[in-house]
Amino acid sequence: MLWGREKEQAAIDALIAQARGGRSGSLILRGEPGIGKSALLDHAARSSEGMRPLRGTGIETEAELPFAALHLLLRPALDRIGRLPAPQARALEGAFGLAAAPEDRFLIGLAALSLLTELAEDGPLLCLIDDAQWMDRSSAEALLFAARRLHSEGIALLFAARDAFHAPGVPELRLEGLDRQAAGDLLREHAPGLGPAVREKILAESGGNPLALIELPRVSDSPHHVQGPLPRRIQEAYEARIAVLPPDSQTMLLVAALDDAEDLDVAVRAAGKLKVDAAALGPAERAGFLSAAGGRLSFGHPLMRTAAARRATYDERLAVHRALAAVLDDEQDADRRAWHLAAAATGRDEPIAAALEQAAGRARERAGHAAAAAALERAARLTPGLAERARRLALAAESSADAGALEHAQVLADQARRLGDDPLTLVRLAGLRGRIAFDRGAVQDAHRILLDGAASIADLDRRGAALLLLDAVRNAWYFSDPAAVAESSARLAGLPLTPEDGLDGFVRAARAMADFLAGDLDRALPPFRELIAAAAAIPAGMTALRISICSLAGISGDFDNGLAIAHSAIEECRADGMIGLLPLAQAVLAIHQMYLGRFRDAVTTATEGRRLATDIGQTHRIAHFESVMAMVMAVQGREQDCRELAERTIAHVTAHPVATIVGWAEWALGLLDLGQGRFEAALGRFEAAARGALRHQIMPIYFAPDQIEAAVRLGRPTRAAQPLAHFESWATAARHPWADAVLHRCHALLAHDDEAERHWEQAVQAHADANRPYERARTDLLYGEWLRRARRKTESRARLRAALETFERVGARPWAERARAELRAAGETVAQGSPDLLASLSPQELQVVRLAATGATNREIAAQLFISPKTVSHHLYRAFPKLGVTTRTELARLGVG
Repeated sequence: MLWGREKEQAAIDALIAQARGGRSGSLILRGEPGIGKSALLDHAARSSEGMRPLRGTGIETEAELPFAALHLLLRPALDRIGRLPAPQARALEGAFGLAAAPEDRFLIGLAALSLLTELAEDGPLLCLIDDAQWMDRSSAEALLFAARRLHSEGIALLFAARDAFHAPGVPELRLEGLDRQAAGDLLREHAPGLGPAVREKILAESGGNPLALIELPRVSDSPHHVQGPLPRRIQEAYEARIAVLPPDSQTMLLVAALDDAEDLDVAVRAAGKLKVDAAALGPAERAGFLSAAGGRLSFGHPLMRTAAARRATYDERLAVHRALAAVLDDEQDADRRAWHLAAAATGRDEPIAAALEQAAGRARERAGHAAAAAALERAARLTPGLAERARRLALAAESSADAGALEHAQVLADQARRLGDDPLTLVRLAGLRGRIAFDRGAVQDAHRILLDGAASIADLDRRGAALLLLDAVRNAWYFSDPAAVAESSARLAGLPLTPEDGLDGFVRAARAMADFLAGDLDRALPPFRELIAAAAAIPAGMTALRISICSLAGISGDFDNGLAIAHSAIEECRADGMIGLLPLAQAVLAIHQMYLGRFRDAVTTATEGRRLATDIGQTHRIAHFESVMAMVMAVQGREQDCRELAERTIAHVTAHPVATIVGWAEWALGLLDLGQGRFEAALGRFEAAARGALRHQIMPIYFAPDQIEAAVRLGRPTRAAQPLAHFESWATAARHPWADAVLHRCHALLAHDDEAERHWEQAVQAHADANRPYERARTDLLYGEWLRRARRKTESRARLRAALETFERVGARPWAERARAELRAAGETVAQGSPDLLASLSPQELQVVRLAATGATNREIAAQLFISPKTVSHHLYRAFPKLGVTTRTELARLGVG
């Protein structure tokens, strides 16, 4: 019986009932050792009649072995891997050492979710993971990714963990000590003969910890009884019980404690090396420390394992590690063997260090970057030579950064720099240190690190130096420093690169970025156009390069080609399972959709991207998505949403100074004011942004037409002169019909009579060749207002009706209201537009519906969107009534694609 855990049991029962009903959920039971987490997992297992149970556990000594915990949990389902989409199947096979691993470690989490979903097809599924704080990092990352994306699969996922387990985004329930009544009941159950004084002492000392209430009575009058933190005292209680076991049983317990695989055969053979017979298991098992079943040895409680290892002497632990290494197979168990040899080492040892480096290589091949980092760091400590030690520390730092542990990566990189002066190690460190500095917001430091690193190897590795300088250009562009971009691009141009290096186009683009920030647009834009034109010929597998070129399309105003490039990059990311790269591609796509006036698409893309970035910890990318969403909210007049999103973006960028992201947030707030008729506020914000960190970026060019309109509406045309000159110089160099149209609109706002009409007509003509309906509607609205003021009401109504139709279609409510008011002033009665059915759908429902309209199956849609087929079915079930349809065929007729 579980005393005093009614609330926790009810929460678990609700989660299980929810899974039985087809809805998924996850929960972390968090608390100190002995607080009852494992007992509650047992309660969940007992309460799960009719569900398929999977049970796993984190093992402290397996923390360095990649995907060990995930393999333990999913082992019963490995026969179903073949049913997964091919990239996901390869990912799991690679994680478990059955095939080459994927480059993208996040794909393994998606594959784990898909495999759990496959099992849930047979009925509801219960997954229980104990001691989650001791899972290897790769397993934890994969399972948490799956937990955050559960929806309608019929899966209940329960973790039991101590405070060290970091799991943002997953609900948790903290376990506190039992109240006095429940503690007393538990104590009476397990120690009924205690005297009142001892009973009161134990109740007070236990703090309601159930394990303490069970174990402390056994040593309450023992000479081993000590004071101190409760987990330590429970552990001391276990040590006291171990001390009375036969010596051979104590040795067997130590072997079991240090055997990270809990393998009965391995433990018995290792004990044999120490002259201990398998019969020594008997007393330990009867005392409740161990159980042997199914070829595995398991401890009754993790603190028992800790007690068995801690009470042993140093030489005893060394002997057991040597014995375990001796019985492990050189090939099948090479990684475990290397770690046991390392644990048995008493000084520098190159052969053991080399074995650990090989283990790290295998871990990296399986996308186990955290495990690789741990193996390389230990290998470095065992390495005799300083240069080789520095090289291994540098590799450990890289793996640590790849695992997302930037702080520790910085520590390792600094240690490596102090030890060695090998140029190739130093360039590796320069690239890594620049990356860490940039990700931590120290962008100027990152720039200097990259420049210095390139200078140190320019004579040894010109291509490596060029790649560092390209990173330096990119970093300097992000913090909008023309001098830094110019310096980096000049150094890049000075390298003796050859066509074989394959960097000619990027060298020209870097020079063009310097020209752009210097204001020389005629020189800046042609190289961008060359790379954009060449994007279609870029071979598969170079997705990151395609995304970079797409960003150049955004700077040069070529949104149509940018949209196509972004779509192709996303298709490749989805097809190949490149989850880590996908948010960047989605950010670029959302930006182009927003520029093209496809606001609903932009929000849909940004919503999916934000969720994925949250799931995989790309917090910097979240600000990217929220700034785009803020722009759309401004267009739609959703003031509170716009301000919340923009202010969050600005707060993020204050800590991580990247001018390109804050630009959309500032623009959004200015556009919000413009749409609401707060022209003074809008103009002030645009002018402040154009003078600040954004002054060298593309945003002041793109929001110049809004700035000009605000100045004209305030009757301050002189304040429009500078933004007009800025936009005109860019539009002339860019040579896009939409830019010509908007430029004519700006001139028309500032001109008089015949000259103004000439510009209005030229704007209308240029819009006909452009693909920006929202900008065309803005022109129609302003032209219609001009015509009405000129008493040409009939002509004005045609323009205003066209503007209203577009504004209603794209959801631009403030602009639609203005067009409606102008139409009434022009003498036309205006009815409210028909409801937009698609606007009733959530962003993910819209994605699912659009894919379903193409004829894609639920499984195909799930593979594209990284969700489960049951979740697809759930979204369709909710979307069909909103759209008034009952079949997929009707979706196609609605034109939802």
